[in-house]
Amino acid sequence: MLKKRIKGSVIVVIGYILSPLSWWNDIIINIPIAYAIGFLFGLISKSLFFPSIIICYWATNIIGLIMVHKGTIEILNKEEKKYTKKDIIKDLILSILYTLIIVILIKLNILKFPFDYFK
Repeated sequence: MLKKRIKGSVIVVIGYILSPLSWWNDIIINIPIAYAIGFLFGLISKSLFFPSIIICYWATNIIGLIMVHKGTIEILNKEEKKYTKKDIIKDLILSILYTLIIVILIKLNILKFPFDYFK
């Protein structure tokens, strides 16, 4: 039981760091991860930079929320609770709202492909 709670706690902490539940995670964790992956895809083709940032950003937030949910279940429940359609919809709406912020930052040239800074 202790091992199960420790495992669940680690999952919750990592999920919380990735999820939109913490106000600071985007600037410190998710946007840099998305930017780094966008950079790697941008090296393949510059046109992949923007969409890969968006997709990766969505993924980190959704994965984070799922991890918080699953970790909490691991800690508290003796029986498995399903991740409902309502949970998925709520998680997607939050991710879309945060994504709009990234789109605005890219459109305002605050976030851009790093080699463009040297032009």
